[in-house]
Amino acid sequence: MKKLFTAILAALGIGMGACAQNPYTDVDVNRFEQIIKSDSVQLVDVRKLDEFKEGHIPGAIHIDVLTPSFLSNALAKLDKKRPCAVYCRSGKRSAMAATLLAKEGYTVTNLLGGIIAWTEAKKKTVKE
Repeated sequence: MKKLFTAILAALGIGMGACAQNPYTDVDVNRFEQIIKSDSVQLVDVRKLDEFKEGHIPGAIHIDVLTPSFLSNALAKLDKKRPCAVYCRSGKRSAMAATLLAKEGYTVTNLLGGIIAWTEAKKKTVKE
C-alpha cells in the first residue's frame, strides 16, 4: 500500500511539473513582428556582439545574456514599466533571458526560433 501511495504521489508531482508555465510568452515570427511595432516595446537582442553586428532586427538593443553582467546591464537599460521582446539565434538563449527578466518583474515575449526563424520568414534585418 505504501508503494502504491508513493507511486501516486510521484506521478502527481511529475504531472504538476508538466503544467508549470513559463514566466514569459513564446510567440511565432508573425506575432512577434506585430508586438514589436508598438513604440512601448523594448526590443532586445541577447546574442553575442559579433552576432548582433552581423544582422539584427531594426530597433533592437544589444544585451548579451551570456555575460555575467547581463542582469545588471538589463536593469540599467530597460524600463520595467514597458514590455520587453527578446530574441537570439534560435530561441534558447532568449528563453533564458526571458526567464531572468520575468523574475525581475518585466513583462517579456520571446521569439520562437530566434533570428533564424525571422530571416527564414524574410523579415527585415539591419547590420552595424
